[in-house]
Amino acid sequence: MQSNESRPPLPPFTLETALQKVRMAEDGWNSRDPERVSLAYSTRSRWRNRAEFAVGRSQIIALLQRKWTRELDYRLIKELWAFGGNRIAVRFAYEWHDDAGNWFRSYGNENWEFDEHGLMAVRHASINDLPIREGDRKFLWPLGRRPDNHLSLSDLGL
Repeated sequence: MQSNESRPPLPPFTLETALQKVRMAEDGWNSRDPERVSLAYSTRSRWRNRAEFAVGRSQIIALLQRKWTRELDYRLIKELWAFGGNRIAVRFAYEWHDDAGNWFRSYGNENWEFDEHGLMAVRHASINDLPIREGDRKFLWPLGRRPDNHLSLSDLGL
């Protein structure tokens, strides 16, 4: 790793910095830009994402490229669940549709572990997909960053 590679806020996390880290992650994922997202992870980051295991940024980029080729019009909300030291736990939901127009809301939990540079070194994700009708969607903002005034998962009853 280059010595200038850092991703503040750095651990140990406070409530304020954990919330900031979660929002930064949400914003990155809502960009649907695999290269941009990968920069939040250490060069040797280890992932478990559903039944897929990725190690390092190149595998993370490939996983995300496959994901966003399949999961269209992706919109995500993350919410802090717990934090301590260099670890953060989040719950999340995202909405997307497949190429046949079938809509889904995917629910999950992630456990994150950060290195001393604020880069995520470990990510464990458990995700379940729920088919929904298009009329049941709740994430209706334009593609990209979720507006600051949009309801949270808890506010939406999710």
